[in-house]
Amino acid sequence: MGDYKKDLSGCIEKVVSINRVSKVTKGGKKMSFSALIVYGNGKGEVGYALGKANEVADAIRKGLANAKKNCVKVTLSGTTIPHEVLGHFGAAKVLLKPASEGTGVIAAAAVRAVCEAAGIKDILTKCLKSNNSINVIKATMEGLSQLRKDILNATE
Repeated sequence: MGDYKKDLSGCIEKVVSINRVSKVTKGGKKMSFSALIVYGNGKGEVGYALGKANEVADAIRKGLANAKKNCVKVTLSGTTIPHEVLGHFGAAKVLLKPASEGTGVIAAAAVRAVCEAAGIKDILTKCLKSNNSINVIKATMEGLSQLRKDILNATE
């Protein structure tokens, strides 16, 4: 949806999706917006949030503030991840596989935003079952949180 932006500290901000939602009341439809934001420092820390407001700019600002608060540390192995992992959330499943140097990020839009914000440069991914961007991001984050550094050392 939106472009990648870097703030003054070099961190990556990405607007994954903006949804217009409406609540039907006695007086008619009340419109508001929700913005799904991914934020990362490119060095193994990444967070996401859903900001909701009556205006798009306010929703993005709220989402960005919450994403900064909810950053988690991701285990990296060079430019990729240490081992293969499957993340689940709701109906969404995301398969994350390490890739050799120079492969690039082969991923859907939501997974790509999380991987690039975390600083992963080479990875192969596959979204299984659901393509709902909120659930796919949550499944990706759950998969990245399962990564273990000690498994990398055991395989070498």
